[in-house]
This record gives sequence, structure tokens and C-alpha cells, in this order.
Amino acid sequence: MNPSTIADAHARIAPYIHRTPLLSSSILNDFLGHEIIFKVEGLQKIGAFKIRGALNTLLKLKEEGNLPQEVVAFSSGNHAQAVALASKILGINSTIVLPSFTSPIKQQATASYGARIINTATRREAEEKTAEIKAQGAYFIHPFDNDDVIAGQGTSCFEALQDGANPDAIFATCGGGGWISGTFLAKELLAPKVAVFAGEPLQANDAARSYKSGEIFKFNDSPPTIADGARAPEISERTFKYLKQLNGFYEIDEDQIIYWTQWLMNLLKVVVEPTSAVSMGAAFEWLKTQKTKQRVLVMLSGGNIAPETYRAIWEKNYLDVVPKDLDIDFVAISNRS
Repeated sequence: MNPSTIADAHARIAPYIHRTPLLSSSILNDFLGHEIIFKVEGLQKIGAFKIRGALNTLLKLKEEGNLPQEVVAFSSGNHAQAVALASKILGINSTIVLPSFTSPIKQQATASYGARIINTATRREAEEKTAEIKAQGAYFIHPFDNDDVIAGQGTSCFEALQDGANPDAIFATCGGGGWISGTFLAKELLAPKVAVFAGEPLQANDAARSYKSGEIFKFNDSPPTIADGARAPEISERTFKYLKQLNGFYEIDEDQIIYWTQWLMNLLKVVVEPTSAVSMGAAFEWLKTQKTKQRVLVMLSGGNIAPETYRAIWEKNYLDVVPKDLDIDFVAISNRS
């Protein structure tokens, strides 16, 4: 896919989305000795970047005269809401298949946009049910294995670079790989010399393992992590093509994810879901290796947190250990009484 498709996608979806802000924290910058710019997709419609890919896909189909009467998708939450809202905007029907671990609040939001909800026990069963509905004539919008979805996701980084982020390096979370693939394409278009790194939960590290081995690694089903937006059991050949061109991967453990979720919400005064905090964990690990002051762009994917996840995040207090030491022992913090 040509990087110019990102600009085309942005022109297509711009009337329908929010141009989300760039935020920073002078306190965090002082603590770490670097300049960190955040692109905050938690302030996007549906509270996550996913609306960009769903809208681009359907609007492009409409341009081509191929807008379907019904779409179907499977998701653990944010893609579900995105497809449901995009379908509502364009006046078509949507069916969303949700695995059992999808939070009730995300299910409610999806239903509020008019989608028909089908629940399954597992992610694999959700994929199988989606395939059945697709075979009956619905148009399938994959959460990441789709060029138009990837192009739409890339418009977030495209905006950040247009709006003056001017980074030395970019960090984004990797689940199925659509977000980081679009981010890579956006920087290829506007800032080709800038490095791009992916962060991934250590407990859901299929993409990192694939990156290291050169072959796609697959979990049997969605792996457990508090970063529920990064629970895809495998990447696709389509996204792997872009992942192989990244400058590196960082695997972030659960304690570090929770630490940065708390601290980013405290410093930025916005809701940051754990999946977003993975990218900050990756940036932090990279900054440990840097000898000179760096300016980094950290992509925050969303701000949708279920009540039960909130409780898990704030079960322990991480805020009394300030992020000024690049050698923080996150496990030690978690194990304190």
C-alpha cells in the first residue's frame, strides 16, 4: 500500500471525526529529561482510534458505489463500537460478534449505535460466527487485516505529524498490527527518517515473537492481559509486512502497564486505557538507552475502561513512585504491601 493512501483516507474521513489534540506534561518531561508528546485518541468519537478505520472503509465503498446493506465484524470492544457507529452514520445495518470477555460497558455502547449483538464464548468462536454471517451476504470489516482499515488508522499519526509533533521516534501499541502499520505508513509519507517502535503486552506478545523469529506466531485464543485492546491472538500477513519494517519491539509487563496507566491519567488529566499505556511503556524502555535528549511521539489509542478494569488498575497505588528513575523496578512496586 502506498503511503499516500493515508492522506486520501484523512481527506475522506475528516468531516466525520475529531482532530484529536497533542498533549504533553512538563512534569513528566522534567522527570525523564526528555520531551514526550501524546496523541490522545481517547478524545476521539467512540473513545478510540478505531472509528478512523471503520469510517474510511465504508466511505470508500460508498465512493465506489459498493456500499453494502449490512456489515459484520468481530471485536473485543473498540472496533465493535467503531463499526456500529460508522454503519449508523451511513445508514446501514451492522451485526457485531463479541467474545465473552468483552466488557459490558463496551457491549452497551455498541448496541446504542443500533448494532445487532451476538455473543460467543471465545474469540475463535466469534471469528467463526462472523464467517457464517459473511457467507450469508454481509460485508466483513476485519479489525486490522484490511488495507482501508489500516489507512484509516494511520490518519491519527498523520494528524500528529501535520500538527507539529516533530519527533525523533514514534511509539504505538501493537495488537493485531493495524494501528502500528498505519502509523508506519503515515511517517513514511511525512517523516520518513523517523524511527517507529511498537509496544506489546508481554502476556500477549505474539507480534513481538513474530518480529523476532520472522514467522507469524499464533496463540490458540485471546491471551490474558489488562490491555484488552491488544488481545488479538495473532497478526496477519498483511500487517506483518509492515511490522517487519519497524525499528523494534518492546514487550511490556502487566505491572508496567498499570503503572503508566495511573501516571498518564494523573499527569494528562484524561482517561487512558491500559492498551494506550503500553506505548508509553515502550517509549520509557527506549529512552533508557538514549544518551542525549529526545523528543518522542507516543500514540495513545483510546480511553475506554470498564468498571471492573478501573478497579484492577487502582487496586494498588503506583503514584507514590515518581517516574524520574529510568531503572524503576515495576515488579517491586507491585509487590509492596
